[in-house]
Amino acid sequence: MNMNYLNKYINRYRGQFLIALTFLILETVGDLIQPTIMSKIIDNGVKRGDMDYVLKLGGIMLLMTGLGAVCAVIRNIVSSRVSQSFGADLREDLYIKIQGFSFDNIDEFQDASLITRLTNDINQIQHFAHGMMRVFVKAPVLGLGAIVMAFLLNPKMALILLGVVPVVGLIIGINLKISYPIFTKIQKALDKVNGVMREYLAGIRVVKAFNRFDYEKDRFRKVNQDLKEVTLKGMRIVAVFNPLVALTVNIGIVMVLWFGGLRVNVGDMEVGKIMAFINYMTQVLFALMIMTRVLNMFIRARASAERVGEVFRAKDTIDVKDEPTPIKGLKGKVEFDDVYFKYSSSGKYVLENISFSVNPGEALAIIGSTGSGKSTLINLIPRFYDVAKGKVMIDNIDIREFSLSQLREQIAIVPQKVLLFTGSIKDNIKWGDDNATDEEVEMVAKIAQAHDFITSFNDGYNTYIGQGGVNLSGGQKQRISIARALIKKPKVLILDDSTSAVDLITERNIKKGLNEYLKNTTTILIAQRITSVMNADKIIVIDKGKIVGLGVHEELMKSCEVYGDIYRSQIGKGVHSLDS
Repeated sequence: MNMNYLNKYINRYRGQFLIALTFLILETVGDLIQPTIMSKIIDNGVKRGDMDYVLKLGGIMLLMTGLGAVCAVIRNIVSSRVSQSFGADLREDLYIKIQGFSFDNIDEFQDASLITRLTNDINQIQHFAHGMMRVFVKAPVLGLGAIVMAFLLNPKMALILLGVVPVVGLIIGINLKISYPIFTKIQKALDKVNGVMREYLAGIRVVKAFNRFDYEKDRFRKVNQDLKEVTLKGMRIVAVFNPLVALTVNIGIVMVLWFGGLRVNVGDMEVGKIMAFINYMTQVLFALMIMTRVLNMFIRARASAERVGEVFRAKDTIDVKDEPTPIKGLKGKVEFDDVYFKYSSSGKYVLENISFSVNPGEALAIIGSTGSGKSTLINLIPRFYDVAKGKVMIDNIDIREFSLSQLREQIAIVPQKVLLFTGSIKDNIKWGDDNATDEEVEMVAKIAQAHDFITSFNDGYNTYIGQGGVNLSGGQKQRISIARALIKKPKVLILDDSTSAVDLITERNIKKGLNEYLKNTTTILIAQRITSVMNADKIIVIDKGKIVGLGVHEELMKSCEVYGDIYRSQIGKGVHSLDS
């Protein structure tokens, strides 16, 4: 497993990490010395009735305890700061990486999985990093130190400890081998739970409308049950191995008591040393139990680190030139030259032999049946995806020559699925231009036919919008989305079925305003309604990923059978019935 991406963060916080470890080791040294001091108090002080000796060493023990507490406080402060900073940096870098992904990359990982990696997976890594500076390093130091101190007290009795450690090591090794695949499955099961929850919350209105609560409950119950079962499987392993470690160490303690008692009876060993041995044995037990916990957390952290690493290692499918062509004086002519496209997950072309051009100030309409490739086509213009063959050009320059930020700065899109953000209506419109004035916001809202309904709210343009625009109708959201695109003053405006939720009169008024406001802007319009495209300067008819008609309305009615069928299916049944 390649986790080289973590080296950057390790190097960044190495100094503070070492400070935390230094205080941790000092704290551990204090813990190791105390049983030996206690044995001396019993054997040399209590046994002989020398209270001055008892008080003197007791004072040293108290001082060691105080120093250990101070070290623990400093270590906790440093470790908390390091782990939180480490987690925040890792989370931010992963978020930035995801922001740079093309749609192909997003499709590969899926939204719910990316959310889990940004949250739960990074939390697992962060907890492990925090634990490393708190108890994880302390455990082996304490365990080895206890064995060394036991040897210094009595080498023969210390052999019992040496016999216990390999057995526990074997148990831990088996635990590691069995647990890792299971905890990887737990993270994947959590992905599925997040995915189902996300879909349900996004489509809750549809669920209510179709009364599909039972179906959704069954769907969630299945993924939730899968998560429960795989988690229980992991917990069962923990439940078996932890007691095995404790049992092995406790057998060692019993052996120390047995053989130590025999040696005390014959005068070969003192009681204080037996008590010190039991303390060291208990410290070894504590160390081994912690190490078992460490390994379980390491397994989870390793599985999470691998998943996070997959995102960092993912190569963006959009290649950007090191020295892109600067955009100067762009006019906005858009041209497709023999373009072919297919999704990375599919071997079949969804667009074939697409060629057309549209000049600044012209309006190009694209119409076709659902799934014909209309939205896919316009996604190629801002390079959400890259073409498989052919070229997409603006002002006769291949868009792959431009930087993504500069290219997308010239393009505004009103997507088919409108998304508004939590905040005021004004904030959402100014998404297109942070520096826009209130007068400009009001002007584009009027063009988008949104001003009247916005001012009807008590707070007007400061009206708060819930997540996704839940307190607005579909038509209202579409009009705010259009205003957001217009305020950007784009060279290329893409309208993806952006007036489907408004009535014909409102749509006509919006188009009239757009024609006046966007005299020099290239406009590309996707629509399902034939009435939305009839007056465009050019109309493209797409069917099954191919252009089957190109021209104006009158020409297409004569030359394109697909266009004629669409016209008759809609106009023949009455326009008004389609918009009701």
